[in-house]
Amino acid sequence: MQNAAPRRFYKTVTAIEGVGGWRVALDGKVLRSPARKDFNLPTKGLALAVAAEWDAQTEHVRPLAMPLMQLASTAIDRVGADRARIVAELVGYAGTDLICYRAAEPPSLAEREAQAWDPLLAWLRRRYDVSLTTTSGIVAVAQPPATMEALSKVIDGHDDFALAALATLIQTAGSVVIGLAVAEGEITAEQGAHAAQIDELYQTERWGEDKEAVERRVAQLAEMVAARRFLDLLTRE
Repeated sequence: MQNAAPRRFYKTVTAIEGVGGWRVALDGKVLRSPARKDFNLPTKGLALAVAAEWDAQTEHVRPLAMPLMQLASTAIDRVGADRARIVAELVGYAGTDLICYRAAEPPSLAEREAQAWDPLLAWLRRRYDVSLTTTSGIVAVAQPPATMEALSKVIDGHDDFALAALATLIQTAGSVVIGLAVAEGEITAEQGAHAAQIDELYQTERWGEDKEAVERRVAQLAEMVAARRFLDLLTRE
């Protein structure tokens, strides 16, 4: 509802350098996180992009229209205080990773999945010397403990800001492999979203389009694009 969003209460938005990083100021007043923590951003590029999101708000301030602000807030308010649980939750996606569960029928879908997903599993082996077990059907398959431990170290190796973006990629795709591949630039966000949507797109070709499904895929892509951009901005001074 339009009236549920607060009205824009500021005129100017600026990015300023301060102690501990870059900050965003509304009418000269330094922005704080939703949890009232110091909103320190690691790079000028990210601060400018977050400031641009605030400046793009018109009559009302809509948090959902500010994905970079949301990711930064998550990094500041949640990741540092809850890192162990977040890492464990993300590693858990490997146990039910989308690309490990293949269709047995029809053969055309199984082939399409293999074409999209096998190269990602091969990349994971090359990059981290980690292999995931695949299966056909819905029966759960246990991943080797050594694999889960290795993935835990990989994920925990990200700083708070990068981990916030990686979490979005993994959760949105339903796949640790797709999330890591997008985060590390092996594939684009668009390619990652497509890999996550293989089965749904196949069914769409057979049975026709569904409005809610389209909206869901568009939202999924937008989240992955925003997370990938967030990672890019972490290296842009």
